[in-house]
Amino acid sequence: MPATRVLPTDEAAELLRLVRQIVREQLAPRAAEAEETASFPREVFTLLGEADLLGLPYPEAQGGGGQPYEVYLQVLEEIGSAWSSVGVGTSVHALSCFALANYGTPEQQERWLPEMLGGSLLGAYCLSEAHAGSDPAAMRTKAVRDGDDYVLTGAKAWVTHGGEADFYTVMARTSDPSSSGPKGGGISCFLVPADAEGLSADAAERKMGLMGSTTATMRFDGVRVPAERRIGEEGQGLRIALAALDSGRLGIAAVATGLAQGALDAALAYAREREAFGKRIIDHQGLGFVLADAEAAVQTARAMTLHAARLKDAGLPFSREASIAKLVATDNAMKVTTDAVQVLGGYGYTRDFPVERYMREAKVMQIFEGTNQIQRMIIARSLDKGADAGSDAEIRAYGD
Repeated sequence: MPATRVLPTDEAAELLRLVRQIVREQLAPRAAEAEETASFPREVFTLLGEADLLGLPYPEAQGGGGQPYEVYLQVLEEIGSAWSSVGVGTSVHALSCFALANYGTPEQQERWLPEMLGGSLLGAYCLSEAHAGSDPAAMRTKAVRDGDDYVLTGAKAWVTHGGEADFYTVMARTSDPSSSGPKGGGISCFLVPADAEGLSADAAERKMGLMGSTTATMRFDGVRVPAERRIGEEGQGLRIALAALDSGRLGIAAVATGLAQGALDAALAYAREREAFGKRIIDHQGLGFVLADAEAAVQTARAMTLHAARLKDAGLPFSREASIAKLVATDNAMKVTTDAVQVLGGYGYTRDFPVERYMREAKVMQIFEGTNQIQRMIIARSLDKGADAGSDAEIRAYGD
């Protein structure tokens, strides 16, 4: 059931109608089988690229859609309501474009950004490492300068689109931590093409959910990257990464909200049809209250996510609000999907209905783009430092 929308322009309303049509006709019919068989839906991302949906929040001058984040996130929510793997992939692609779009030189942007934002290339984001968990400042992947190149050596874990992407936005250490000032100061950002010699992907992870979203460790075995593919200054990489995550968290919040809406819709449809003790189960107060709480949770998540987006669109600090949105939306999605399974009873535990898949998919949203424990640390430290602390609060959170 499409949620009520308040959109800033007629163009945005028309865009959302197009997205709903694509979701209804192209995504929803494919989702269950692709998730069951763990098939990466590259053709779906090609379709979204052809519909100009993969670069929506970036300026038209750069090849993007020129849409405010408020609109972009509602598009992500619609996609996530039918197919979370594609919603997450769309958000990750936008995240992988962030560094070049915001920190690249005009020459770099002109050379590489149009294909990235136009959707003909699919991106991935390489920040996390297996040993570091929620502490990217402890990364060990190195980038050593060698003439006009950097040589990258190491491994990046949990890479969405790993082995499937056309380019990788990679954070790597260019100086030793002891000589680079504050923790994370020696990290730099690189744009690495998928066909770079020495770059390889491990076998895809065997996950609880999001089976249609390939996740793999990427290995860098002496990968030579021209210095012209370094984005930003040396040592600026962690700040670039964390700024990107502020926006990326809003994307995950939107997908989680869509996932929760999809689960609620399925539970509501079942509760209207199923009868027990002589009446529809939605007419039993105990179950009606569960659905009412789910509706409140979905609307709360949506409101917080769009509030943060409007701050971003207005050029105001939004880091704290992005963390709150991610925390609220993903925790609420876990609760709503769990309750949706309960509404369907034994049927909810079977794969004949989609709610068990929704429940499995919700769990990881509390983990990636910074665990919800990390979000609480960021929120608490930003409260201590004031509303304008921005990503500095997260740098402190990772620095302890």
